[in-house]
Amino acid sequence: MRTFKIEKPEEALRPAIQDKIDNLNKPKGSLGVLEELAMQVCLIQQTLTPSLAHPCHLLLGGDHGIEREGVSVSPREVTWQQMINFTRGGGGVNMFCRQHGFKLRIVDVGVDYDFISEKGKVKSEKFATAIIDRKIARGTRNFLHEPAMSEKEFDKAIETGASLVDDCLAEGCRVLCIGEMGIGNTSPSSIWMSHFCDIPLDECIGAGAGLDTPGIRHKREVLSRAVANSKHYTRNATCSILRYFGGFEMIAAIGAMLRAAEQHLIILVDGFIMTACALAVCRLHPEAQSYMVFGHCGDESGHRRMLDAMGAKPLLSLGLRLGEGTGALCAFPILDSAVRMINEMNNFDNASITKYF
Repeated sequence: MRTFKIEKPEEALRPAIQDKIDNLNKPKGSLGVLEELAMQVCLIQQTLTPSLAHPCHLLLGGDHGIEREGVSVSPREVTWQQMINFTRGGGGVNMFCRQHGFKLRIVDVGVDYDFISEKGKVKSEKFATAIIDRKIARGTRNFLHEPAMSEKEFDKAIETGASLVDDCLAEGCRVLCIGEMGIGNTSPSSIWMSHFCDIPLDECIGAGAGLDTPGIRHKREVLSRAVANSKHYTRNATCSILRYFGGFEMIAAIGAMLRAAEQHLIILVDGFIMTACALAVCRLHPEAQSYMVFGHCGDESGHRRMLDAMGAKPLLSLGLRLGEGTGALCAFPILDSAVRMINEMNNFDNASITKYF
């Protein structure tokens, strides 16, 4: 795995930022979370006039070998079908990207489907947005029996995520959002949560895309056996745990977050799966959390507990469980309001208002 140099933002500017926030024409502290966000963004960007220029959204697709064990109510083919739907602008992620001005990049890092023809061109001319081909393999292996990916595949997935961020940086991106599409990916997320937060696995497993009670029971049985079978391989090393259970889209997301933190980008974190990826990032580099804004707490069992374990405060709790990055995108206007507050609100002197505190 490549080495990332991630440092917490410099603190020297904090007093000046706080002074600017406190002198906006409002009661001190009256804009609550917006003031906290403004402070975080100013520190990340090391400026009193922050910007959310050229926001980018990475939609990463990949399939999971564990899906073959019936741990999801949705069949595997839904992954590639939805990926094609995204290219035509018909997904939830498309709607929110359009609404909030995000450039959407749809990336195949491990979908069990051939989007590209033998001539190297996208098969369907109807695709409104091209699928970026970064396929590592057609899905991971079944971690009930063996590691989901090799060390070489793991390293390639990390590098793929990092390189996608470099593409965004080249366009002047200052804020990055990441979403996923991969049937079965709540399963590795639950295992990562259990391992990294030291929470019993049963308490980390939920309904995913909509399992009923017998389905959840079966999922718990399968994942418990998978964890027991993995003991010889994992040996508690963080990268080993990630590689054994993770999906290509999840490891690529980790690579993207690491590179984004290294380059001082704001990272908008979505729901259960992306929070599990953020948790993994913080296990590798705790300093990276300074660059994360947690957009949403979803309905998946354990998500709130995972956020609490990280000391993370999500901006929204809307009962969403779609994935794709939609919860984070919905939270973007709050981040935008915080930046507008510090850039556009008048101060007491300019507004000729008596400062009464």
